[in-house]
Amino acid sequence: MTQLEFRAVFMRGGTSRAVIFRRADLPADPATWDAIFLAVIGSPDPNGRQLDGMGGGISSLSKVAVIGAPSRPDADVDYTFGQVAVGEPVVDYRANCGNISSAVGPFAVDEGMVPVTGTEAIVRIHNTNTKKLIVARFPIENGRAAVDGDFELQGVAGRGARIRLEFQDPGGAGTGRLLPTGRVVDRLEVPGLGTIEASLVDATNPGVFVAAEAVGLTATEEPTALERDRGALARLEAIRGAAAVRMGLAATPEEATRKSPGSPKIAVVAAPRPMTTLAGARLEPEAMDLATRMISMGQPHRAVPLTGAMCLAVAARIDGTVPNALMRRIPRDADVRLAHPSGLLPLAAAVRREGAAWVADYVVVYRTARRLMEGAVLVPARRLPGR
Repeated sequence: MTQLEFRAVFMRGGTSRAVIFRRADLPADPATWDAIFLAVIGSPDPNGRQLDGMGGGISSLSKVAVIGAPSRPDADVDYTFGQVAVGEPVVDYRANCGNISSAVGPFAVDEGMVPVTGTEAIVRIHNTNTKKLIVARFPIENGRAAVDGDFELQGVAGRGARIRLEFQDPGGAGTGRLLPTGRVVDRLEVPGLGTIEASLVDATNPGVFVAAEAVGLTATEEPTALERDRGALARLEAIRGAAAVRMGLAATPEEATRKSPGSPKIAVVAAPRPMTTLAGARLEPEAMDLATRMISMGQPHRAVPLTGAMCLAVAARIDGTVPNALMRRIPRDADVRLAHPSGLLPLAAAVRREGAAWVADYVVVYRTARRLMEGAVLVPARRLPGR
């Protein structure tokens, strides 16, 4: 059987991993990319393990990215993200991934796509999924992105070089509006559940935020416990589908499940409360400002999808939203500390009123990233159209 080679790099970015390609190493026609990406990651896999590919059977380990020359003058590179479904032949390009965004700058520097001098790199990244600009700052060592450092990212073992990511003007990334319906709280009619109050916010990625208690949860559940609670997952997917229709992202809830499983993301939120991390550490209420559990591609996330967390941080700063009502009262310039299954994530989110509307100026997060493997991925020729 003939296999085709595609040059690629396997990287960890934040709490996710992805196979990253240079645009020049892929076919010119992007319509052919899905078949390549599905074969590389090992999807669809009805067993949910992706053993015949590079994926890891969960959404955070089932990702690809393409990096190329910039298509706008204020950027150094273009970056396209693809979320690969595990059990379906779907690659979702409707949203960005904040975790993989942290790998883009180091990838571009190490590939020689962005020249650097001195001890710090500044890479301006144009995310083609959202048409937004991300500015990455990170240390340089011997002309390459530094790996070693003293920054600890909860959910990732060890320490690494800190990467600062500033997502500029993040509002309306998927729908064109920070508040897609113009309201801070919407009342959704969900079959089988009745009326559910939710905040629908679009910052770096569209998000749906509901109070945990409104859906019979606490926002302290372990991901594996949520995975076993098929009823809870079904309720959250029904709410997500109704919200997708209200936000204009899908014509029907069924379309949201079938064609756009990665956007909007849905999260349950709760006021600060005691919880235990996956590593067994105890988190006390005073250490956090808001507790959350997020669903990505139908699966409970082991940490938190970074674009979902950034959207939540912005939502928490908008007066009257569900997260805002539950969050600890903190100064406007303080980080919002989100408690998730792997620990705490602080984010800086700046929002302001402009007339009757809300505007998000930026969201800042910190991550680490590392190149894990480089070379070529092999794709069975039969998997490609026309072969």
